[in-house]
Amino acid sequence: MNFLATYIMRGRIQAMIVATTLALLSLIAPPVSVISSATIALVTLRLGAFEGLTILVSSSVAAGLLGFLALGNYQFALLYVLVLWLPVWLISIVLREGRHLSLAVEIAVLIGILGVIGFYLYASEPTDMWKAVLTQMIPADAPVVDIQRTIDALAHYMTGIVAAGSVFGLLFGLFMGRWWQANLYNPGGFRQEFLSLDTKPRLSIVTIAIVAIAWAVPGQISEMAWNISILLFVLYTVIGTAVLHTVFANMKLARYIVPMLYITLFLIPHAMLLVALVGLSDPWLNLRKKKSN
Repeated sequence: MNFLATYIMRGRIQAMIVATTLALLSLIAPPVSVISSATIALVTLRLGAFEGLTILVSSSVAAGLLGFLALGNYQFALLYVLVLWLPVWLISIVLREGRHLSLAVEIAVLIGILGVIGFYLYASEPTDMWKAVLTQMIPADAPVVDIQRTIDALAHYMTGIVAAGSVFGLLFGLFMGRWWQANLYNPGGFRQEFLSLDTKPRLSIVTIAIVAIAWAVPGQISEMAWNISILLFVLYTVIGTAVLHTVFANMKLARYIVPMLYITLFLIPHAMLLVALVGLSDPWLNLRKKKSN
């Protein structure tokens, strides 16, 4: 995909075309939103916050106009691209100025946590709201009793699940933008940055404390703590993936084991729990500095 990164870096018009077109296309194919976000990330990382903001604002206006012509509603398109691009622009500035990918990942998760807290402060009954949303998604011929039980259980955690999905998309956009930048100007740089991802022990302790609060404290505080825990799960899944990639890369069968790690995470999402536990314990175990048997 280097050809696309090269095209984006040719000028503002090219970057606007890619960002706007892919953002609107993502309304039909959501995964495309990652590439759209990566466009904003690449421009910001390479040319700075002002240039990134210029592309963001001009592309938002273009998306609003196209949304009006295609959908008859510019507000939705404009709001969509702002929600899609503003966070990735902010964490791209953090990465450009701070030069630490770990810090940018932590800030992305923090944005998600603030979003969860803000939602709980804004919505008086978040669970009831999610039940209503999920109920509308039930097919007409579905077994209502079984589905309703699932909805009742899932509604308590939907805030965290939606926030976690948004943060995953945000991080993938940032990672792709950084990968493009490395391929164009610093080959191999992104791999080194990603494999060195880590967190401080105090953050792991805070995470354990939040999970303990979720277990021990009843009511809405417990529910909010569980939803925040889901977001922290995102952080430690990313860290754990970097740890295991590094460990497996030092083995004799690395060319087979490393791809299998990512295939397993894609095909068996439950494996992310074990990967997150590796990331959570890494500040103490420090597996990357130990020889693998």
